[in-house]
Amino acid sequence: MGLFNHTVAGGGFILIGAWESLTSSSVPLKNSSQPPTSQSPAHPTADKHAHDSVFSSSLTFVLIMILSFLFVLDSLLSFFDARSSKDTIGSVLQLQVIAISLLFFLYSVLGLMTRLRKSFVLPSPVLNLVCLFAFVEEFLLFFLQRKDPSGVENRYYDMMLVPIGICAFCSFLELKNPKWGYTKLGRGIGLILQGMWILQMGFAFFSDFIVHGCSLHEKSRGNYTVKCKGHPEYHRGRAIVTLQFNCHLALLVTVIAFVYSIVCKKNGIGREHMQYRPIGAEMQHLENAGHGHFTLDSDEDDSENGIKEERNVEMQKAIVPVPESETNGYHNSP
Repeated sequence: MGLFNHTVAGGGFILIGAWESLTSSSVPLKNSSQPPTSQSPAHPTADKHAHDSVFSSSLTFVLIMILSFLFVLDSLLSFFDARSSKDTIGSVLQLQVIAISLLFFLYSVLGLMTRLRKSFVLPSPVLNLVCLFAFVEEFLLFFLQRKDPSGVENRYYDMMLVPIGICAFCSFLELKNPKWGYTKLGRGIGLILQGMWILQMGFAFFSDFIVHGCSLHEKSRGNYTVKCKGHPEYHRGRAIVTLQFNCHLALLVTVIAFVYSIVCKKNGIGREHMQYRPIGAEMQHLENAGHGHFTLDSDEDDSENGIKEERNVEMQKAIVPVPESETNGYHNSP
């Protein structure tokens, strides 16, 4: 696979992931934007939403079918090239890619038949299980692919395990709840990241953006390795790969936040804050209502002051007035 093949593959993954993310998130957002009603009559837009869902899923299966077919064709060309070059590792590697592509092709065909033909009934867990097996096999392909233990491309393959693992995990969650839209949303984001990383590998392997001090060595069309001059170049190459992956993650998070804000604005999700009154006005209303009646003295202080006043009155009543003559120590006799 050259730069053109990586570009087509990466663009296909990004297109499928973006479409699946948008279609899986648009329906929950529209449902949340509509206020609940006490009565639930048959709405004319319900059939329209169902028709749009069938169309969107069918289009997703068509895109997966086309991309899987292109992978099979490219792997067959690489297989015959490896056979002519007497590269046994390259030929075996292409057979693994063909097996994974055929699994995704089978998944798309079964999905299309389920959506378009009502007579063909296939449980959704069976379809999701085929998708899960395909992602697991893809994960094992990149996890066990070590043609050259010292090659820099192994670091790219290690980073590829992250988006594949996300897709496999979301497919596993979809087995339990097929109607949960967040699993498809997560899988779509994983496909987008996988496509971005395939594009990055294409530019890193087959263009001038390769790491300085490293070069590409091809044994056949699908069997290649990236070798560097010395040990420092290998460490720098692996560090650059990690930095590139972090940049792709940051870019993906930024794009997701931007698109999410647009979708929420389109569906009216941002207007929910109008249901609440500003807290400043509420506090000002409380201050005006309680002005002049608020005191730091508690009811206990008032009761204590009342008790003290009653005691003072009793003490004043108990005082007996003493004549002035008695105060000098004598008194006049009658």
